[in-house]
Amino acid sequence: MQSTPILTVQSANALLDVLEDFLDKSEANFAMVIERGGSVLTQCGTIPEATNTTIVAALAAGSFAATKELALRIGEQEFTALHQQGENSQLFMIAVCEDAVLVTVFGNQTTLGLVRFYSGRAVKQIGTVLDESRSHHYLPPIFTTRDVAKAFGE
Repeated sequence: MQSTPILTVQSANALLDVLEDFLDKSEANFAMVIERGGSVLTQCGTIPEATNTTIVAALAAGSFAATKELALRIGEQEFTALHQQGENSQLFMIAVCEDAVLVTVFGNQTTLGLVRFYSGRAVKQIGTVLDESRSHHYLPPIFTTRDVAKAFGE
């Protein structure tokens, strides 16, 4: 398992740029990048107002984990993509890396083929941003009591 990425403002904006471009080209409604544990790293687009994206992320992570276990049962290491289709909406999930998944929600205005096609490029770009976020070594700021006193005029 890789270390958790530390998202800076720059990396968060880079992820949003990737998702905006992906949604524009694929004509999907909504996309989010989640950790496999179910936490939302970023999200973009529109989803029905009553939808709780935190719950969707947790359920998507659980579904993806169950699918991974199913793959192991038939001799595969993992299924890297999962598709669910309803009457009006579809859900497409694809592995970004060992620890993240791109979840896309789309309707009848686009096709699974278009979403799959553009998700390939988005996954590579998201993976690059997350790898860069993991590789930075951030040192916490060190403040002395003198620095604090100066800041507050004491």
